[in-house]
Amino acid sequence: MTLDVEIMADQIRRAFRGESWHGPSVLEVLAGVSAEDAAAHPVAGAHSIWGIVLHMTAGYRLVLRRVRGENAQFSLEEGWPPVPALSAESWLECQRTLEELNQQLQSAVRAFPTERLSEALGSEYSAYTQFCGAPQHDLYHAGQITILKKALAASRGSA
Repeated sequence: MTLDVEIMADQIRRAFRGESWHGPSVLEVLAGVSAEDAAAHPVAGAHSIWGIVLHMTAGYRLVLRRVRGENAQFSLEEGWPPVPALSAESWLECQRTLEELNQQLQSAVRAFPTERLSEALGSEYSAYTQFCGAPQHDLYHAGQITILKKALAASRGSA
């Protein structure tokens, strides 16, 4: 394993699990979010927390498909799949899937040949750009989730 892929995999881990300098990770902002809160729409016209988590899952799947050699793109519905019927079990399964795919992406990045990092990977973007983009994407959406949580608290008068 070379330092390049190890650093990228570590950044994917930190953005998702924690120990990042910027602030809370994906798992930290999702901690304690109930299925009801995840499905809520406290900001008109914005996605729900659950919808964002499904979108992040779709992003991981896309990059993993590309690592496996597919020239994968996805439609709007694949990128923003519908939220399933509300249940605590379904919400927990969604979070478990997100965590499993993040782990798979870390492993795929660590195993990726460094000599191919600058090559296009299933799109016009290089492997390097996509691997570095994964934690950027995670943190962008972690910020959105934080704002949605604050909007939920404000709507309940507990801001």
